[in-house]
Amino acid sequence: MNDSVFNRLYDQYHQDVFQFLIYLVTHRETAEDLMHEVYVRVLKAYDKFEGKSSEKTWLFSIAKNVSIDHFRKTNVRKKYSFDLFDWDQNQLSSNEILPDDKVMMKEETEKLIVALEQCTVDQKMVIILRYLQDLSISETASVLGWTEGKVKTTQHRGIQKLKSIFQMAEKEES
Repeated sequence: MNDSVFNRLYDQYHQDVFQFLIYLVTHRETAEDLMHEVYVRVLKAYDKFEGKSSEKTWLFSIAKNVSIDHFRKTNVRKKYSFDLFDWDQNQLSSNEILPDDKVMMKEETEKLIVALEQCTVDQKMVIILRYLQDLSISETASVLGWTEGKVKTTQHRGIQKLKSIFQMAEKEES
C-alpha cells in the first residue's frame, strides 16, 4: 500500500470511522486509540482487499473487529474469561462520557448514546451503522458478516428497545 492510497483512505473516511468508534465505546480517548489500531490493520491488510465491498464498508468491518477485540480484552480483565460473556445477548460495559465530550454533543445525541447502552451489542452496532453512518442494509450485513435478514431483525428489535426506553424516560419526566 502506498502513502497516497493510505492518505486518501484516511482523508475520505477517518471522520466516519472515528464517529462509529466513539458511538460504540463512548469514550473519546479510547476511540482515538482504536482508530490508530484500525489504520494499523488497514496498512497490514490493504494488499488483501479484493474490492468485493466498498472501501468504506471494509473500513467499518475492520473498525467493528477492533472494537470487539477491545471489549473482549476489557472483559477479560473484568472477568476470568470472555467466554462467559454472550456477545449477542449482553450489553457492553463502557466508561462514562467525559464532561468535555458531553459539551460537544447535542442533547439528543447524548440521550441516544445513553439509550444505546441499554441495547445489545448487535442492536447497537446495527443502529449506529444504519442510522448514524447511513449504511444500507446490504452494506451493514457486509460489515457485520451477517445476512440481510439478521440485520433487519436486529434493527427492528433495536428500534423497539429504543422506543420503549424513550417512552419510559418521557413518563419519568412528566
